Amino acid sequence: MLAACSTVARHVYCQTFTKNERLNDHAQERASAQGAAALGIFKRGLSRTRQSIAGRIAQVLGNTEIDEDTWDDLEATLIQADLGLETTETVVEYVKETVTREGITRTDKMNNILKSSLTALIDPPPPLDIHGRELSIILVVGVNGSGKTTSIAKLAHRFKKQGRDVILAAGDTFRAAAIEQLQKWGERAGVPVIANQQGSDPGAVVYDAIQAAKSRGHDLLIIDTAGRLHNNYNLMRELEKVKNVISKAVPGAPHEVLLVLDGTTGQNALKQGQKFAETSNVTGLVVTKLDGTSRGGMIFSVFTEIGAPVQFIGLGEGIDDLVPFDVNQFVDSLFDEP
Repeated sequence: MLAACSTVARHVYCQTFTKNERLNDHAQERASAQGAAALGIFKRGLSRTRQSIAGRIAQVLGNTEIDEDTWDDLEATLIQADLGLETTETVVEYVKETVTREGITRTDKMNNILKSSLTALIDPPPPLDIHGRELSIILVVGVNGSGKTTSIAKLAHRFKKQGRDVILAAGDTFRAAAIEQLQKWGERAGVPVIANQQGSDPGAVVYDAIQAAKSRGHDLLIIDTAGRLHNNYNLMRELEKVKNVISKAVPGAPHEVLLVLDGTTGQNALKQGQKFAETSNVTGLVVTKLDGTSRGGMIFSVFTEIGAPVQFIGLGEGIDDLVPFDVNQFVDSLFDEP
């Protein structure tokens, strides 16, 4: 393995070259087809973000001499794409350092460097820790309106297609609409939902769901929780109580805590995510509604500031439109023409 690394600000960028095992022709064709299909999904879902920044990037990276205006224009473009100031400064510094080191003098040679710097910002997400035991539990948290309940149903649908025996818990007992919404989505996905009436104890609902999962032989339980603001002390304490119920019933659980963030809120999602990460031991992020916003660049700052991996992103309203995050396809879809 050969690795070339450059340290910029708080981040370390590396290009790693490994010798891949040879695939047979059929496997190569299948992998290529799957990759092309996935890239197509990313490009369609991120069209608004691409339309917002592609033209600006093309102007910055036109065929001109690199000067101080180049860096000012690049910084402004990335900030407008909602990368955030600190992340933008990190990217610009890396690109500038690389351009200087390689003796590049024209802007049209910067495109691949910029793509590489953005790709290096985000680590590939690790596999979810939901295998190798009789019952795995995913706890899902987030504020109201983030797409949390819908994302739970889409996750259940995805895992069911992968052969998992999924059951859901309607732990958001503060809103009757949340219970009804999860039940409707569960019916659509063909997944059972354990629920109680509005105002009931969330911990009791979660406990019942765990017992039901064990007695019925389900191997994956996904738990909805009440949408809460990151600065609501009482609701955050209530979330801790739910986690205690889970850990007592299934030692070591929850095995994943996924935070759902609304991609349309841009940098505001960063503040929410930071607080949840401090109090809830978030293990992964789900960023929703990216198809309806030009702020897709927030993905980069959310990851670098919160530190939790981006596991899934929402690229549409369909039940199959919550897809595993792939940073290479994400970056490619932002640069490629529609």
